Amino acid sequence: MTTTSTRTDAGAGPRRSGGAGPWVLAGVAATALAVGLAELLAWVTGPVGAPLTAVGGVIVDAVPAPVKDAAIALFGTADKLVLLLVMAAGLVAVGAGIGAAQRANRPMGAVLLGVLGLLGLLAVLTRAGAAAADAVPVVVGTAAGALFLTVAGRRAEAPGDTRGSLDRRGFVRVSAAVAVLGAAAGVAGRWASAAAARVPAAREMLRIPAPAVRETIPAGADLGVPGAEPWLTPADDFYRIDTALAVPRIDVAEWELRIHGMVEREFTLRFEDLTARPLLERAVTLACVSNPVGGDLVGNAVWTGVPLRELLAEAGVQPGADMVLSTSQDGFTAGTPLEALLDPGRDALLAVTMNGEPLPFEHGYPVRMVVSGLYGYVSATKWLVDLKVTRFDRDEGYWTPRGWSARGPIKTASRIEVPRDGDRVAAGEVVLAGTAWAQDTGIAAVQVSVDGGPWREADLGEVPSDDTWRQWVLRTELPGGRHTARVRAVDRDGTVQTAEQAPPAPDGASGWHERTFTVA
Repeated sequence: MTTTSTRTDAGAGPRRSGGAGPWVLAGVAATALAVGLAELLAWVTGPVGAPLTAVGGVIVDAVPAPVKDAAIALFGTADKLVLLLVMAAGLVAVGAGIGAAQRANRPMGAVLLGVLGLLGLLAVLTRAGAAAADAVPVVVGTAAGALFLTVAGRRAEAPGDTRGSLDRRGFVRVSAAVAVLGAAAGVAGRWASAAAARVPAAREMLRIPAPAVRETIPAGADLGVPGAEPWLTPADDFYRIDTALAVPRIDVAEWELRIHGMVEREFTLRFEDLTARPLLERAVTLACVSNPVGGDLVGNAVWTGVPLRELLAEAGVQPGADMVLSTSQDGFTAGTPLEALLDPGRDALLAVTMNGEPLPFEHGYPVRMVVSGLYGYVSATKWLVDLKVTRFDRDEGYWTPRGWSARGPIKTASRIEVPRDGDRVAAGEVVLAGTAWAQDTGIAAVQVSVDGGPWREADLGEVPSDDTWRQWVLRTELPGGRHTARVRAVDRDGTVQTAEQAPPAPDGASGWHERTFTVA
């Protein structure tokens, strides 16, 4: 009697793809290859074509104001790094879904990857300054990712004796290698794009004429209290809040500024035209509207530039204009009250240096706006390329339709920097110190109350003008134990800083700052 046994030949019939794991990894690899290759190619075609930057810009534009405030409060100036990490995690999740879809229903995963690429392409082409060439990185990257997913998947399912087939382990190894390669290409592309576009040599060689009018900083401006913020903020420590996921790198030789709109004479300035004019040096404190009470989104620097009122006078502002819409190279806009730019007391500048050096790339190189007395979202446009004289009822800046007030005057504010919350200080004389600001109006007094007691006048540092913050210090004897100090400022008009607590949105935070500490 003959017995026939049934046996499955590993070399015959379609190869089983195994569980979902290898396909999930393949989807992640294909997505990494698509995005990484696109980022690398953007090094050649230009930074506008980088999909992470473009999609990140769309996210920043679309995020509601409360979410933006929460992100800034939680992460501070690391918010853009956090966004990139969240995007990377999202791409891993999307890639996993693409791989699972490819396993379940070929070629659905490749189709979904194409849809992802289309969304990236739309994000790229809708960014400011986008051209047809900027579509190339996303198109090529998406095609490469889809091709890998299709070819690798077919080889993984090919019969075992087919030339070029992949077993399960080989499928995983190839996918892992492609995932690493894609991630490396993305990192290399972002680094290379930044390095190539930074034109560091041009910035290092840039020679800006000395200012015709220099700022005189009084000897007593910085009170020298250990632990307190310095009166002059170093550029590396100056806060940076903007909508640019990637810092624009502008070649100074190609920079131009167009001045147009409700003017008698439109004209365009090149950098050498701007710096050939008499330059003015001014110390000005800038503040972000997102700064909470006691926050650190404020800084003081010495800026050199050309007064905006001179350029607007040259253009000839037409009657009825009340706003200037400034535009950054990355498409950000700010609507600034015309009266603030024409005010001779403010000396609103088109700044070209910060603390005696050409502007850092992160702070607007080669030209930015600096306007005293207004929050940055309506006045401090970096990477400036366009000024349109217009009206508030015709145009809006970037943040106004997102719920922020249109004009953005800075509120009087003060903060305690020494001691910090929770500090333990030695018995004896206790030093309380900090800064206060009321740009364009000036600080006349700073008052401190400890444990709800009477308000005491603090000693004030000197200032060159009302456009900068002012340091303050109060030395007092306190008994041992836990204490709470509060601070408030009085401006030169005699107005006492309000105690009313308000969040940053829609027109800036308010309230008295306090710190709790223990005397040993």
